[in-house]
Amino acid sequence: MTFDTAEIFKSRFIRGRLRTKSAALPHVALWACVSAALVLSGCSTLELDQKKPLGTPTTVTPPVVGAESPEDQEHRRLVALYGGAYFHPPMETLLGGVLARLAKTGDTDSSPYRLTLLNSAVVNAFALPSGRIYVTRGLLALANDTAEVAAVMAHEIAHVTARHAAQRAELEKDSAVISKAASIIQTPEKGQEVKAFRKLSLASFSRAQEFEADRLGISTVSKAGFEAFGAARFLTSLGRSTALRASLIGQKSNSERPDILSTHPSTPERIREAIATARQIAAPGFGETNRDGYLTALNGITFGDDPSEGVIRTNHFTHPKLEFSFTAPSGFVLENSPQALLGLSHDGSESLRLDSVRLPGSTPLEDYLASGWIEGLDKSSVVPGTVNAFPATFATAKDGLWNFKLVVIRFGSDIYRLIFATKTLGADADQRFLASMNSFRLITPQEAAQVQPLKISIHVASSSDSFASMAAQMSFTDRPEEHFRLLNGLEPNEGLVPGQSYKIVTE
Repeated sequence: MTFDTAEIFKSRFIRGRLRTKSAALPHVALWACVSAALVLSGCSTLELDQKKPLGTPTTVTPPVVGAESPEDQEHRRLVALYGGAYFHPPMETLLGGVLARLAKTGDTDSSPYRLTLLNSAVVNAFALPSGRIYVTRGLLALANDTAEVAAVMAHEIAHVTARHAAQRAELEKDSAVISKAASIIQTPEKGQEVKAFRKLSLASFSRAQEFEADRLGISTVSKAGFEAFGAARFLTSLGRSTALRASLIGQKSNSERPDILSTHPSTPERIREAIATARQIAAPGFGETNRDGYLTALNGITFGDDPSEGVIRTNHFTHPKLEFSFTAPSGFVLENSPQALLGLSHDGSESLRLDSVRLPGSTPLEDYLASGWIEGLDKSSVVPGTVNAFPATFATAKDGLWNFKLVVIRFGSDIYRLIFATKTLGADADQRFLASMNSFRLITPQEAAQVQPLKISIHVASSSDSFASMAAQMSFTDRPEEHFRLLNGLEPNEGLVPGQSYKIVTE
């Protein structure tokens, strides 16, 4: 039986972070749940991922007070929120050339564009009115040719040249004024009614902006000499990525279900519109795609999480910086969020959360567990013990239909909190959860040094290659062939072409 993962471990669950320890001992509602949805955004939506730099180091110059312009301050803030700048000269050179071609079409602002690659596995791109363009390495990994990335950047530039942000801000301002006036002049209920109507109008306006940016972007890339169907191909890969993630966590993809409050049209809807727009310009295959050149530039780029923030290999998590490892029960899908390590079983019936807080060494773990930070605690179940020689305290809790098995572990100056949620806490689940709890251990400096980031590697298929042999190298996932097809934009019935280059993910 599956469940909506928004049911438990919601935002007010545990505010302490796995990476940035919180001194607070927050109250926890056990009905709040792991949100294991893949962080994939529409291109112009800012998904602010608060991760630190990884992989290629960045050089940060301390700001001079009073010397930075608002634009520079915003740039610094966005780069920090997306894990820092990422440097990959071959890709920077290729994308710089794309921006130069887009600028010459006459459809874009004449101001020079400045590109920043962001060190984030999130699939996203966005632009500031100043002409700064941002693209995550997660987006670059999903794209398969230069025309696709050109379409993404042209879409973001279209948002700027069409002044979409300013138009939206003005509409939001008007909506707030109208709603407030209705509350004062008529009734509070009327004000809420007007507010709801204005919210729908704003959502519709935002969706219209996305379609307009798609149309303008496709026109621009075509004028720049790129194939007009790159946008549709990339949106297809984006939709498939969302669907694969949904299937991994035992949920049906809702990409086909229209959401009237969504700021972006559904992916299938955008694909249909993008194809229709492209067909009005040229036939498929007309214009440059530069697939081989793009893959050559992509070769060696970091894939997935930054090792400095922990790495996931199927159901195993290792954090070399914090020097511990943990193995979830078999069949769990893990997600490393800024707040915690989250996990969900394939059938969606069980979930977990691992995070940490600071706790004075003088505070007994039993007292901490019973201090009121968690709802539904069975105080009679609190039992002291150890986890791989580290002091620990175990307990159970119940909140509504959910049962919880939890342990707090004193690990140096930090307290790690591991919580499992299930509707049925029988002997089998209890045994699996206990074994997973006991997998939490200290790793050696040698083990930490061996943790390396995943990389995109380009492999030229030979006549002896098969999907099985290519996917066998994708050790980061337990569904390697599906990920291989996704990364390479291959349909289920599409075969390998000897002599053609493909992306694989290796350590």
